[in-house]
Amino acid sequence: MTAQPANRDFTRAGTLQPMQARDVTRHFPASGGHLAARLERDGILTLTGRGGETIATARLVQARDDRAALADVRLSPARADGAHLLAALVDAVFLRLPSVTSIGLPAAKQVPPVAALATESDGEVAIVRRSAFRQLPLLWRHQRAHVTYPLLRSAIGPQDRLPPLRPPRPDGLMYERWLAELGLTVSLRPIDRRSDLPLFHHWMNQGRVAYFWELAKTEEELDAYLAEQEADPHIFGVIASFDGEPTGYFEFYWAKEDRLGPYYEHEDFDRGWHGLIGNPRHLGRPKTLALFRSVTHYLFLDDPRTRRIMGEPRASHQKMLSYAADAAYEKLKEFDFPHKRAALVCCERERFFREVPL
Repeated sequence: MTAQPANRDFTRAGTLQPMQARDVTRHFPASGGHLAARLERDGILTLTGRGGETIATARLVQARDDRAALADVRLSPARADGAHLLAALVDAVFLRLPSVTSIGLPAAKQVPPVAALATESDGEVAIVRRSAFRQLPLLWRHQRAHVTYPLLRSAIGPQDRLPPLRPPRPDGLMYERWLAELGLTVSLRPIDRRSDLPLFHHWMNQGRVAYFWELAKTEEELDAYLAEQEADPHIFGVIASFDGEPTGYFEFYWAKEDRLGPYYEHEDFDRGWHGLIGNPRHLGRPKTLALFRSVTHYLFLDDPRTRRIMGEPRASHQKMLSYAADAAYEKLKEFDFPHKRAALVCCERERFFREVPL
């Protein structure tokens, strides 16, 4: 790739669709904190911290319709998280320019953090591809909430499907991402039965939720349900929020040792999830699809060894299958659980990051 000369300005080329040059995007580095990126009409991209202080700048220049480039990259020498700051600048470009699939950056010898993002090099230009960038744990997934386990075999689990040793569930905020298409921030955190039980009880006792989840029970019964999850290393519950407002409940599980495991050829790091929108204020296809894509994104970020996200919705639940298709899940077959006729769906890592806009 050859970057366009500096006098070819993206903001003067009429390509900033649908966002305007001065719009602000939000970014959540894994190192912590909230950042904002503003693109001025002279093509200067400025990254600021919570207090409005400038911590990084770059100049956006154009190569061609599906490629962009950042030049004159300046990262604050007072910060030790240069790769995270550079990732936020790259994210700001991808959010503003949906048709751009790759971004050229200065060589790593000029801007060392480039080595943590670029997967290709073209002479003096390092190339960051959108499909690879969205898999990097530099943004969105909060590092302090997670621990990474090596591949060690466990003696705990179904004896015919003994899994690797599973890490404990995350602690605190797990994931944050700004949704440009909605102007909202989506976040994920583990459910806490000590404080979230009334909300969980309210959601599970809504008729439209109870029809699918069959958990219209008392608070005491639901407390026992969540306590059982806390003791099970293969599954945990999550509260999803929009701009900090609790919106939905999801259960993330390792598919090998789940009830789904015996019904397909599982791999050690396959994941799966169940979900519901409990807050009626946030019903509707745009927000529901954004949540489904976000939980899939999180599960792929959580462990790079996860190649597939599996699911088993009711085969008759056409709306759910439609959402799944728009999040890059493919229906593989139908099969019979003891309690329902299910569709086996699968989202493959490569396809998700190639096709799903984030």
